[in-house]
Amino acid sequence: MPSFETPPPQSSAYLLSYPAPGVLLVTINRPKHMNSIPFQGHWDLHTLWRWFDEEPSLQVSVVTGAGDKAFCAGQDLLEIERNSKNPPTQEYLKGHPPSGFAGLSRRKGKKPVIAAVNGFAFGGGFELCLNCDMVVASPRAKFSLPEAKRGVYAGAGGLPRLTNIAGLQIASEVALTGRNISAEEAKSWHLVNRISKTHESLMDEALALAKEITLVSPDAIIITRAGIRETWEVGDVTKAEQNTQERYGKGLMEGQNLREGLAAFREKRKPNWVKPNL
Repeated sequence: MPSFETPPPQSSAYLLSYPAPGVLLVTINRPKHMNSIPFQGHWDLHTLWRWFDEEPSLQVSVVTGAGDKAFCAGQDLLEIERNSKNPPTQEYLKGHPPSGFAGLSRRKGKKPVIAAVNGFAFGGGFELCLNCDMVVASPRAKFSLPEAKRGVYAGAGGLPRLTNIAGLQIASEVALTGRNISAEEAKSWHLVNRISKTHESLMDEALALAKEITLVSPDAIIITRAGIRETWEVGDVTKAEQNTQERYGKGLMEGQNLREGLAAFREKRKPNWVKPNL
C-alpha cells in the first residue's frame, strides 16, 4: 500500500485499492445485497471522500461495485424496514450525510471521481452517478430511478442534476416512469461518457481514463474541476468564474506546479509534478 499522510478510513461497506500512482479505487462491497448501502455505509463513505480530498498523493478516484451484477442497487431497504420497527439510538443513522448517498450524490469535493458502472445502478446508485465527474458504463449497465413506483421520490440530489444534464423532458421520462435505462440510452442523453468495449474491459478502460488524468498538474485538476462544477451548480458563468478565481487563483499562480509546468514546456520534457497545496 502507498504511504499516506494519514491512514485511509476503513469500513465493511467498501474495499480500497491503489491500482496506479495517484489513483484510488473504491469498490462498494455488499454483493449479496446488490451493493445496496446501509446508513452507516453512507457515513463511512462520506468520511472516505473527505480523506481522499485531503490526501495529497491521490489525484482521482474510481468507484465501482463488487461482483458481476450490480453497481449499486440503492438504499438498503431491509434496514429501513428494521429501523421502522426498532429505530436506531444514534440520530445520524436515520439519514444520509451532507454529501448525500454514498457520500457522493451531493458531494462538491476537490478531486474527480469516475463511476465504473458494472451493472444495475438503481435509485441512489443512479443518483451518485449523476454527481460523479465522469461515468464509464459496461454494455450491461442499467440505470433507473424507481422511487415514484414505491410512492416516494429520488431525494438524494439526483432530480436537479438529472435535469441539468439531460433537460426537462428526458428527466421527466426517467423519473416519472421509473423504467430501466440501457447504457446506450444513458450515453445518448449525456448521462454516461463512454461505454466500455466489453463488460470485461470496463475496469481497464475506467482506470485508463483515471491514469490519463494523473498525468496533468495536481493543482490544475483541482481548479479546473472547481471551475466546471461551479458553472454547473451556480448556473451563472460569470459568477462561477469569479468564485473559482477567488477560491483557487492565488494558490495556483504561486504554486510550484505552475512553475514546473511552464519549465517543462520550455525545456520540452515531461513535468515532475509535486503534491498540490490548494
